[in-house]
Amino acid sequence: MFHTPIGRLRAVGYAEGISFLVLLGIAMPLKYLFHYPLAVTIVGALHGLFFVLYLIAVVHAASVHRWSFLRVLGAFVASLLPFGPFVFDARLRREQ
Repeated sequence: MFHTPIGRLRAVGYAEGISFLVLLGIAMPLKYLFHYPLAVTIVGALHGLFFVLYLIAVVHAASVHRWSFLRVLGAFVASLLPFGPFVFDARLRREQ
């Protein structure tokens, strides 16, 4: 899976998507409902790392596969939505 730009994008996309869901579904409620802000600090930092890695992987895959601007924009928008990376990954799998 890590041998191609698309494979790396898919792997990082999973990590980014899962970290976003954990941040929204677990860490944020721990912070605001149970007054435990450390969860957001840790998960937020990890999510930030995965987000940056995802963007780098998108740029790399786009340059190798000559993606259109709209496709790159779609990959970026997908990273901002809670289940977006999984939807984008499904499109990538269909095309392979």
